[in-house]
Amino acid sequence: MTDLSHYRNIGIFAHVDAGKTTTTERILKLTGKIHKTGEVHDGAATTDFMEQEQERGITIQSAATTCYWKDHRFNIIDTPGHVDFTIEVYRSLKVLDGGVGVFCGSGGVEPQSETNWRYANESEVARIIFVNKLDRVGADFLRVVGQVEKVLGANPMVMVLPIGVEDDFVGMVDLLTRTAYVWDDSGHPENFEIVDIPADMVDQVEEYREKLIEMAVEQDDDVMMQYMEGEEPSMEDIKRCIRKGTIALDFFPTYCGSAFKNKGVQLVLDAVVDYLPSPTEVKPQPLTDEEGNETGEVATVSTEEPFKALAFKIMEDRFGALTFVRVYSGVLNKGDTILNSYTGKTERIGRMVEMHADDRNEIDRAQAGDIIAIVGMKNVQTGHTLCDPKHPTTLEPMIFPDPVISIAVSPKDKGGSEKMGIAIGKMIAEDPSFRVETDEDSGETILKGMGELHLDIKVDILKRTYGVELEVGQPQVAYRETITQAIEDTYTHKKQSGGSGQFGKIDYRIKPGEPGTGFVFGSTVSGGNVPKEFFPAIEKGFRGMMERGPLAEFPVLDVEIELFDGGFHAVDSSAVAFELAARGAYRQSMSKAGPQLIEPIMKVDVFTPDDHVGDVIGDLNRRRGMIKDQEKGVSGVRVKADVPLAEMFGYIGTLRTMTSGRGQFSMEFSHYMPCPKNVSEEVIEETKARNAAK
Repeated sequence: MTDLSHYRNIGIFAHVDAGKTTTTERILKLTGKIHKTGEVHDGAATTDFMEQEQERGITIQSAATTCYWKDHRFNIIDTPGHVDFTIEVYRSLKVLDGGVGVFCGSGGVEPQSETNWRYANESEVARIIFVNKLDRVGADFLRVVGQVEKVLGANPMVMVLPIGVEDDFVGMVDLLTRTAYVWDDSGHPENFEIVDIPADMVDQVEEYREKLIEMAVEQDDDVMMQYMEGEEPSMEDIKRCIRKGTIALDFFPTYCGSAFKNKGVQLVLDAVVDYLPSPTEVKPQPLTDEEGNETGEVATVSTEEPFKALAFKIMEDRFGALTFVRVYSGVLNKGDTILNSYTGKTERIGRMVEMHADDRNEIDRAQAGDIIAIVGMKNVQTGHTLCDPKHPTTLEPMIFPDPVISIAVSPKDKGGSEKMGIAIGKMIAEDPSFRVETDEDSGETILKGMGELHLDIKVDILKRTYGVELEVGQPQVAYRETITQAIEDTYTHKKQSGGSGQFGKIDYRIKPGEPGTGFVFGSTVSGGNVPKEFFPAIEKGFRGMMERGPLAEFPVLDVEIELFDGGFHAVDSSAVAFELAARGAYRQSMSKAGPQLIEPIMKVDVFTPDDHVGDVIGDLNRRRGMIKDQEKGVSGVRVKADVPLAEMFGYIGTLRTMTSGRGQFSMEFSHYMPCPKNVSEEVIEETKARNAAK
C-alpha cells in the first residue's frame, strides 16, 4: 500500500507560449523519466504527441504522465494554454490537488492566465507560481509578481530572487535558506554551484526574506508570538506554516527561472514536495444525488473506503478508447466489476494503464490518489462517476460551456458519410465542448465549438486522423433570441372529435428574464383551476418551444413564464392537452413580446507594439468593439475590448498585417447583447433565405 502523503497530483497551466510544455519536459528530464529533452519548436515535446500539436507548436489536449522526485510520486497533467481549449484545463483542475501556474517573465499575467487562475480558484486548487523565461528581453520578475497581485487579486509569496536579468540571468537566491544557486552556460540542469549571495543583493534578500517570514507566521499564533518576541522560528516551523497557507489558498509561493535554459526547475520540484498538498490534505469532493444537488456527504480520500472515481477525460488512440480516471477512494484491481452511477450499468475492468503521454505501462491495481487510464470501457463519458456496485454514489459532475461558433461540413464522397459519423462519435466523447447537430432540412452536419481554432483543429483531425475528405462551409455565429416586453395572455387548447376530447386552458405572463438565466417557469395558480399534476406538462410544452424563436428560429434565452390561472375539464383534460396548450400559447404570444435578436460578445485581449496602438483601437471600433482598458507593458500595449463574435472572423490576419506580424490576441465568450437593428435585419433576412433554400 503506497503512502498517500508521498503523492502529488499536479497540473501545469498558463497562457499560450508561457512555457508550460517546456517546463514539463524539464521536469521529466530531471526526474529521470526521459533521457533526451524534446523541444516544442522542433515538434518533439513528449506531451505534445498529436500531429496538429507538433506542427503548430501548441498544446491542444491535456496529457498525463507520472514521475518521481525525492521519494514522492508526481502525477502531472500538462494542459493547453489556448482559450479554445480551456475545457481541457477546467476538467484537469477538477481532478487535481495542486498546480503550477507558469507565467512568462516578459509577457506577465496574460488573458488566458486570468481564465485558468479563475478556474483554479473555483476548483480550490492550491498553487505555486513559476515565473519562466527570465532570460528573455523585457523579463522582470518583480513586475510579474506585482501583476499577480493587481490583475489576479492573488497573494504571491516571493520565495526566490533572480541573479541578473535578461541575457545576464544566471540563477537565483533561495530566500529561506539564503542560498545562491548559479548555473553555467552548458544548459545542463545539474551544472550549478552554490555561491555567496552577490554583495549588491544582500539588503534586498533580507528585505524580502523578512516579508516572507512575516507572511508565513500569520498561519500559527504560537510561531507568530515567538517571532514578535524577536526569535526567528525554526526552518521546520516556517515550512510548516508556508505549507498550511498554500493549501488554504492564503498565498502562493512564487519562484522564477528559465525552463528552456534549465535554470531553477529543481527549486520548483522541491516546492511541489514541500508546499503542495497530498490527496488526503485537500477538501474532499462533494457527493451529489441524481439531479446533481449536493447531499452533504464527501468522498474521503482513503484506501479503506469503498471505491469511488471520476472519469475526467476520454481519449481515442491506436489501441482503442482510454478512459482517464481519478481514483478518490478505495482500491481498484484488474478484473473488478464497477458501477457507472450515471448509466446504472456495471462494467468489468480488463486493462488498466499508467500513462506517460501516449505511452502506457500496464498495471494490476490502482488506489485512492491515483490518476490512471482504463482501456476499452463502454458507455462512459466525461464527468461520470465509477464506484463500487455495493455502494452506489455520485461525485459532483462537471459543467461545460455552450459553443459560440458553428460550421457546416459534408463529406466529399458518399463513402465518407459513415466514416465521418463514426469519427465524430469518438470526437464528441473526447471533447464535451464540441457539439454536433444534423440540420433536418438540408441534411448538413453542423459542428459547434468554442472558437475558430477549435473547429479548425476538429476538421483537421477528421481529415488526417480519420481520412474523411470534407467540404467546409463558412463559420456561423450562435445567435440567440430574447424578448423585451412583458405581456399577459390566455390560450385554450380544445379538440373534440368523437370519443374523449382534449381541453386545456392557461392564463400566463411572459416577461424578460435576468441575463444568463435561460428559461424560468413558475406557477402562482391558487385553487384547483389547473391541477398541480399538469404543471410539469405545461413547463415541458413551453421549454420545448424555446429551441425555435419567433424571429429567425434561433434558440430563445432569458425568458420567465408565470402560470397564474386557467381551466380544466374533468374528462377531457390531460397532460398532453396542457402541453399542447403551452405550445400554442408560445406561438400566439412570443411575437407580441418584443422579440429581439442577441449576439455573443467576446472578451478580446490584443497585444500590440506601441507604434500600432492607434490602428488596433481604430480597427476594433470599426468592428463594433467597446474598448474597456489599455495597459502599458515593457514591449507594447494590451488593449482589452468587448467585440461581437460576428466581427472577429479572420481577425488574426488583419492584426498581423497591421502590426507587421508582432501583434497577438486572444478572445473568449463573455455574454450576449442585443444586435443593432441593421445587423439584426440582415441576419434574419439571411437566415430566412437559407431556410427557404433548404
